[in-house]
Amino acid sequence: MLAIALAHALLLPLSAAPASPGRPATPAEARAFVGRINAELEPLAYRENTAQWIAGTFITGDTERQAAWATEAQMAATTRAILEAERFRGLRLDPETARALQLLRTGGKLPAPVDPARRAELASVGSRLEGSYGKGKYCGPGGTGTCRDLGQLEETMSRSASWEELLDTWQGWHAVGAPLRSDYRRLVELGNEGARQIGFRDMGELWRSGFDMSPAAFEADVDRLWAEMLPLYRELHCHVRARLQERYGKERVPDGKPIPAHVLGNMWAQQWDALYPFLEPYPGVAPLDVDGALRAQGWTPERMVRTGESFFTSLGLPALPATFWERSMLVKPRDREVVCHASAWDLDARDDLRIKMCIRPTEEDLRVVHHELGHNYYQRAYQAQPHLFRTGANEGFHEAIGDALVLSMTPGYYARLGLAREAPADERALVNFQMRVALDRVAFLPFGKLIDQWRWDVFSGKVPPERWNAAWWELRRKVQGVEAPVARSEADFDPGAKYHVPAHTPYTRYFLASVYMFQFHRALCRAAGQTGPLHQCSIAGSREAGARLAAMLALGASRPWADALQALTGERRADPSALLEYFAPLRTWLAEQNRGRTCGW
Repeated sequence: MLAIALAHALLLPLSAAPASPGRPATPAEARAFVGRINAELEPLAYRENTAQWIAGTFITGDTERQAAWATEAQMAATTRAILEAERFRGLRLDPETARALQLLRTGGKLPAPVDPARRAELASVGSRLEGSYGKGKYCGPGGTGTCRDLGQLEETMSRSASWEELLDTWQGWHAVGAPLRSDYRRLVELGNEGARQIGFRDMGELWRSGFDMSPAAFEADVDRLWAEMLPLYRELHCHVRARLQERYGKERVPDGKPIPAHVLGNMWAQQWDALYPFLEPYPGVAPLDVDGALRAQGWTPERMVRTGESFFTSLGLPALPATFWERSMLVKPRDREVVCHASAWDLDARDDLRIKMCIRPTEEDLRVVHHELGHNYYQRAYQAQPHLFRTGANEGFHEAIGDALVLSMTPGYYARLGLAREAPADERALVNFQMRVALDRVAFLPFGKLIDQWRWDVFSGKVPPERWNAAWWELRRKVQGVEAPVARSEADFDPGAKYHVPAHTPYTRYFLASVYMFQFHRALCRAAGQTGPLHQCSIAGSREAGARLAAMLALGASRPWADALQALTGERRADPSALLEYFAPLRTWLAEQNRGRTCGW
């Protein structure tokens, strides 16, 4: 791992670098350059954020064009700055300047070609892909039924147990991906062109370069983490498959084979927590029906968000600004198309914090609210940093903050909200609760890893366009143990049915967050003075934990991520041991249940 040896990180050749000036550049000029670029990029980011917000909350051709124009301007300025920064290659720079130049080079995930026409095309294609996904609907076989959007289709996936209904819903939404294939192919071509012009082989190498280590070392580290967690996932997979065999029969869910993707309670089979009522280890023991309580008590979206805010203020963090409540989108509008995929926004790096979400009265959405507010509080904490440092220590940190705090949403936390009774100190109640969490967090692990694994191969050309869908399902089978429920072909584009692919959002960040969140949770629990089992800890109300958290958040990206990790946890390496410690009781129970079963796929 590299700490601050970043002065040498700009040594890759640039095909479009400007000619060197007559005299050598100096470290003082590099520092001045960074200051100028911070000042130039900040207003462009504000304009792009504003245009993207409008495009996501009011999808029309006009708003897509406005977003594309704003993105193009940001792309142009960033590419120009990266090429200009070549003047400082090889200089011995102070750590802050060297890090700023490294982040400038690796911070953009959709690098723009130098040619203005191709850059404009890339911005337009990217905006069109996200808009097309946001407008996606399924109107029944042959398009003759009632049209349903993704939120409505997800409700069917989470509530139905009918093989046929689930299959119809799954196929209906996945058809949304096919029309996106040609635009996605063009996005890959143009993005790779831009990546090569700033010194990377392709976008995959660029994405893997943003973690303070070489791309190869980063990929190896991700594989290391997965290898350490795979045994726990295999135990969970084995048990879930055996129970699904009871529901659907072994002819449909065979031993030793991947699980059909449509019966796991989620459109992408990425999390399986919707199956909990069916999979509950000890039925009726310490029941936790948060969904029912939210509906019965008439919780509104605003109340759910204010409850999330109260969690953060209980840690000693400030209340959200008044503009948050005026400008956020908490409910899906009835009069227009929007992107309901939950997201957190900091438009101006001052006080314009928002979330965009179509909130339903469910436990899942209450957790997502806490997660998204984690982004907002991180954004607020690093606002004092220069523009290039206003992001997480690495991509996974931003996702992990909210996720770590969601681990404090224990049965005791729900009881304090009036959404559950205090759970008894019972081993069966513990296993029940851990199963709920594992179906969300452990089930997600391979999916969090494989999306970018597929994209890296697409970006590099290892997987050509004529094999995109086949390679997608090969990875799903190999890594996740999940299979398409019906035959698929290259006429389909199933990766496009997952938001983060058309939206060009890197995904390994979520895999890393699944590791970091437990490390963060363990450290915050220690700061809060908790001495019991990790799975029982909630830091709600702990000012000591809040102070430790706030100190790390304020660093933003100003220091290598290992430094930020050390500031919070005392550790410098991603470590799954906290996750394995958390789930130790469930793992023992799963091993007993799986005795004599055929596991693996």
